[in-house]
Amino acid sequence: MRIPRMLIAPILGTFMVTACGAPASSPSADPTAPSERASAAPTASTGTEGGTLVVAISSDPGHLNPAITTSGGTHTASELLYNGLVGLDDALNPVPELAESWEISDDGRTYTFTLRDDVVWHDGEAFTSEDVKFSFEEVLLQFHARTRASMSSSLESIEAPDETTVVFNFAEPYGPLLLQLDVTEAPIVAKHIYEGTDPVEAPANLEPVGTGPFKFVSYTPESEIRFAANDDYFRGRPAIDEVVQRIFPDSGSAVIALETGDVHWLWGVPGPDQERLQADDSIEFLRTNRNPGGANCIMTVGFNLENPILADVDVRTAIAHALDRQAFLERVLFNEGRVAEAPISSGIGWAHAEGLSLPAFDTNASATLLDGAGWIAGSDGTRTAQGVEGVEDGTPLAINFLHFPTFSRYGELLRTQLGEVGIDVELVPLEPPVFAETVFTDRDFDTNIVSYCNGTDPEIGVRRMYDSAQIGPVPFSNAAAYSNPDVDALFTQAVQTIDLEERGELYRQIQEIVAEDLPYFWLVETEATRAYRSNCSGFIAYAQFAEAASCATE
Repeated sequence: MRIPRMLIAPILGTFMVTACGAPASSPSADPTAPSERASAAPTASTGTEGGTLVVAISSDPGHLNPAITTSGGTHTASELLYNGLVGLDDALNPVPELAESWEISDDGRTYTFTLRDDVVWHDGEAFTSEDVKFSFEEVLLQFHARTRASMSSSLESIEAPDETTVVFNFAEPYGPLLLQLDVTEAPIVAKHIYEGTDPVEAPANLEPVGTGPFKFVSYTPESEIRFAANDDYFRGRPAIDEVVQRIFPDSGSAVIALETGDVHWLWGVPGPDQERLQADDSIEFLRTNRNPGGANCIMTVGFNLENPILADVDVRTAIAHALDRQAFLERVLFNEGRVAEAPISSGIGWAHAEGLSLPAFDTNASATLLDGAGWIAGSDGTRTAQGVEGVEDGTPLAINFLHFPTFSRYGELLRTQLGEVGIDVELVPLEPPVFAETVFTDRDFDTNIVSYCNGTDPEIGVRRMYDSAQIGPVPFSNAAAYSNPDVDALFTQAVQTIDLEERGELYRQIQEIVAEDLPYFWLVETEATRAYRSNCSGFIAYAQFAEAASCATE
């Protein structure tokens, strides 16, 4: 295998350091539980082969095409079906997957990938470089919010000179590429399946064909999804015969199913249940800040800046002052994570800005700002408009808050806290596909909450939130419709900057500006606890989590 030239440090998104590096910082693991399993590629487990693995998922994904969305629900349900050009091990080092090797030009502008020649799609068709070219040009760069935001302005062309070679050509040196080619950031789809169709509406989204370790069998909406082992998988047939993903909207029911053995794997465990499950010898844990939908995630309140009420930065700042982030950490996450202190996650340590002056919890400051903005409290505490631009006098200060059903606790606490300063909040729970259309296509909302995963480089998961070019009907892009030419220019400058320290300073400038403009408010950085039956082994905490898993008879 050709070794990548030691030019670009993909973990840090800079040059002249090393081709594979560890992230600048990572969350500490609970000493009572194993962390993510590290490996260059999944290896076979020692458990008994065969059998069915039952997985609990929290919501119906709506479809099984992770290339057209960054929705965690869709990625959780579908990543076992697909592959990326490269994988990322637990230290975020790029490792071969569909590409067996790669080379990077001395100027950092050209990446040449040599593909495996033994990969076939689940329908028996051969995988080729044309599939990669098509996946990026016609699907990922159009519909995957993080890929679109980060690569579309820098990528000049993709070439497929032969069936096993793909060349990415960039206009300027581009550091983050190897970190955004795994199955979460860039799942490869089949050209012969999607060509000539609308990728968003294609029937294949409900009957998918991939290259991954498991093949699609059936999808019963609101009930279950079934996969079978891929006998022709290029890494070898998985030990598990079948994966059944059952939808449990109620997390308590999923925990009970794990305890009784009716479920073998949970993607998340509610905080109140963790202590009890830790005492159960039949259950094991994995802790991680990586999810099928992305890494380094921040639960983020988004404001619709096209709404005349929320167009006023003083109102947005008042809302931020009314929100007690520590309470969200304690009451919603049960201290599984940390209070967000900047727009970029602390998991990207070199780009994370410390010491920013985000609005602190202060209901008096909130009330003062609302009064000054023309939202005057009556004797009953209800606030109404008096001289607010674009709002009729006497209009009550009432906003809606859109959220996934699984985020209902965030909504309940937010409504309570904003009620303390006279803001009436209507909670609107929506399943992920409906949420995405309502927020990003119809723009029919006042506020919402999104788990914005920052990824491993700000270019991957942060730019999409603030770049004005990302305002539009792409799910989980610029929900606020935020536009600031200075911020746009700084993002462009940052991705073209070689020196890591200089690049970090540019991201600090971005964070200082958006912390003042406040198109969003950043509540908490999340971590996750996976739980599984102890008779099973070989899991990893993300992506193709069950590729090398097996379960012995209990």
